[in-house]
Amino acid sequence: MKLGCCYYPEHWPEEIWAEDARQMAEMGLSLVRIGEFAWSRIEPEPGRYDWAWLDRAIETLAAAGLQVILGTPTATPPKWLVDRMPDMIAVGADGRPRGFGSRRHYCFSHEGYRKECRRIVTALAERYGEHPAIVMWQTDNEYGCHDTVLSFSEAAAARFREWCAVRYGDVAALNTAWGNVFWSMEYRSFAEVDPPNLTVTEANPAHWLDYRRFASDEVASFNRDQVEILRAHSAGRPITHNFMGFFTEFNHHDVGRDLDVVTWDSYPLGFLEQFWFSDEEKRDYLRQGHPDIAAFHHDLYRGCSNGRWGVMEQQPGPVNWARFNPAPLPGMVALWTLEAMAHGAEFTSYFRWRQAPFAQEQMHAGLLCPDSSEAEAADEVRAATATMAQIGEQATEQASVALVFSYEAAWVCGIQPQGQSFRYLELVYEWYSALRRQGLNVDIVPESQHLVGYRAIFVPSLPIMRADFVEHLAELDCPVLIGPRSGSKTHTFSIPEGLAPGALRQILPITVERVESLRDGVAENGDGFAIARWIEQVASDLVPEVALLDGRGVVYRNHNLRYCAGWPDRALLDRLLKCMAGEAGIDLIPLPKGLRIRRTATHLFAFNYSAQPVRFDLSGEVIDPAGVSITALVS
Repeated sequence: MKLGCCYYPEHWPEEIWAEDARQMAEMGLSLVRIGEFAWSRIEPEPGRYDWAWLDRAIETLAAAGLQVILGTPTATPPKWLVDRMPDMIAVGADGRPRGFGSRRHYCFSHEGYRKECRRIVTALAERYGEHPAIVMWQTDNEYGCHDTVLSFSEAAAARFREWCAVRYGDVAALNTAWGNVFWSMEYRSFAEVDPPNLTVTEANPAHWLDYRRFASDEVASFNRDQVEILRAHSAGRPITHNFMGFFTEFNHHDVGRDLDVVTWDSYPLGFLEQFWFSDEEKRDYLRQGHPDIAAFHHDLYRGCSNGRWGVMEQQPGPVNWARFNPAPLPGMVALWTLEAMAHGAEFTSYFRWRQAPFAQEQMHAGLLCPDSSEAEAADEVRAATATMAQIGEQATEQASVALVFSYEAAWVCGIQPQGQSFRYLELVYEWYSALRRQGLNVDIVPESQHLVGYRAIFVPSLPIMRADFVEHLAELDCPVLIGPRSGSKTHTFSIPEGLAPGALRQILPITVERVESLRDGVAENGDGFAIARWIEQVASDLVPEVALLDGRGVVYRNHNLRYCAGWPDRALLDRLLKCMAGEAGIDLIPLPKGLRIRRTATHLFAFNYSAQPVRFDLSGEVIDPAGVSITALVS
């Protein structure tokens, strides 16, 4: 695995570029990402390009033996472009335009802006497409960051009408699909269809789902525009985009199909603070991040790729954007680096090289401080480099278990949650974490993935369960666990004929007659477990495999298939996992709190996310906080 950093030569005096490059190489870095926010310096006035500074920056880095990942600058259109084309700005759900003065101030649907993007990307690719120092391209930056996937502009509305016309062909078909007879919402033509914002109360959920599908398609087509240009002018050089953490606003599988390498931006401490984790977990893992945050995204985005992936931005110190921003525990930057390697990353790039002393990110740490002195992470990068050189290249293999992930499922649960604490992403993460606590490698895969060959399959929730997926499940002979709400909606967001779980009833004969969402702090108890948040009333001739104390069924089994009719707590998840592992002949390794392991083809890695030393029984080693144990496997 290579190491790199994100660098902004336009932020620094040119006389220090060469010394920066020398220090990067000395630290063990070989890749440098540049350019993704530099449109105003590349084209300071309409049609007038200033390439000289970028030419010199690339040559300076190359002279130090560094390779360059060059970003297209379309995430930050300059002020002159916004002034020339003011309607290119995205419009929020509240109807207010997203103004100039930060970043991502554009609407994916604006054809004029798309044309300008094609122009600047073409100019960039024509100039640097064959440059020997350019080894990879990055399109744009963090699609959708700052809540910008969904735009409600006139441009978006117009393209949505076109999208609907292609999808349905006839407005009567749209009316039927959306159930627009309800509340007299019927349209006479596609020209009458608007985005689903600014309604008096909630908009039609089918309308919302199609708008999310449309917006996701817009991201994919926007990215594809750039990919096609880069391929035409820079043949053979891989193309990537950097996805974000815990972000489901567009379908990353669709974008990933057009990329050579999928990358993501890893900020474990910020994600721990900003998302659903309990106060106890936020205290216990304050400076480490939850033990499964980084691994979950490594496995998720590996599953969105063609087998190639990496970390484009790795947190090296305190960030600037979370509610609270602690520093990593000493050793964590090296641990995160080695964990990415163990999951098969091609490279890990630290954000950023030097902390900026100005503008919005001046409180975001880098490998260097603003005065160019080394920050705490610098030595950890050197340590990770030495470890990687010692153990050599790591190859990954297919995991024994697969977890099915669906962006569409996240949209359905978000549009109509029914209970405010039903968060699809949290449910999936809890199932993933349960697998990791038992020492398992996990492949996170889309529902379209061929699943034959896995020894156990986990489907946390799949509200829209299409017939072909059910047919594929019927072909499997391994244990399969399917979670709540699966099969509860049709592709047009209605309750299926014969009730949930829809087509799944063909192979798992149950009927969900009623659902309840439970407020926080309320649970239904079983023998050693509890069901909270969500519970379903199931009718079936099957005898429940697991039931509540009052006799109501929770888990139903038909041959190798199981259905869990509620939000399971960790005790029930562990119970089901152990049962399925026994049926599949999978060896589990229950791990102490804070410890996680990962097997490659040649080594066993153990990572201590605890703030205390932890004994790892497989090696007999006591691993210090933020420590990593690496054991060669006997072939």
